[in-house]
Amino acid sequence: MRSITRKHSHNSTRHCKLSGPDWGISDQMLDRTIDAISRRVTVCTDYHVPYLAGYSADGKTIYIDQDLPQSFVNRDGDTVMVHRYLMLHESVEKSLIDALHMHYQHAHQVALRTEKAAVLGDGVSWAEYDAFMQTWIKVAEDSHSLKLPPDLDLRPYIDEHDAELLDKMRATMKKVRSSERLAVKSSERLPARTSSRRALIARN
Repeated sequence: MRSITRKHSHNSTRHCKLSGPDWGISDQMLDRTIDAISRRVTVCTDYHVPYLAGYSADGKTIYIDQDLPQSFVNRDGDTVMVHRYLMLHESVEKSLIDALHMHYQHAHQVALRTEKAAVLGDGVSWAEYDAFMQTWIKVAEDSHSLKLPPDLDLRPYIDEHDAELLDKMRATMKKVRSSERLAVKSSERLPARTSSRRALIARN
């Protein structure tokens, strides 16, 4: 069994011009593009994410559902690593929404085609890859867990007009943020209390 991503071992190497024209369609250039994106974002798999993947409000973190396996074995017996394709999709989608103020559905279509190009460029069957993803999208939809990132960008869910899911997500994220604020306030009070104790001991 070989890993499809065995060839992706250069994301820490110095950028250099590839052989051949760099202005045409190039699987190798797209591969390098994914590497460049991976150096600019953080991938987090600590949460449950409706629709399987999403991004933080500032775009610096790509969230991938914690139940999604990092890979699957295709019909040829090759291990296909999937997180890199989702990272590409979500990064492109987020950039289009933020920079060009596109609707989620429009940005999603561009991102989906970019994801497909990357999958095919690696010699992976899109049908197999998409079937794997659709299975896990359904798992994410059926999950009753709402362990959400506190800074998840909600615009994709707003554009989908799923009012029931959106209400639950907002309520859950509000609770998480409130808990985090309380934790911060408690930690900020600790040094003051310690100083007060030291002062009391000094006076005695």
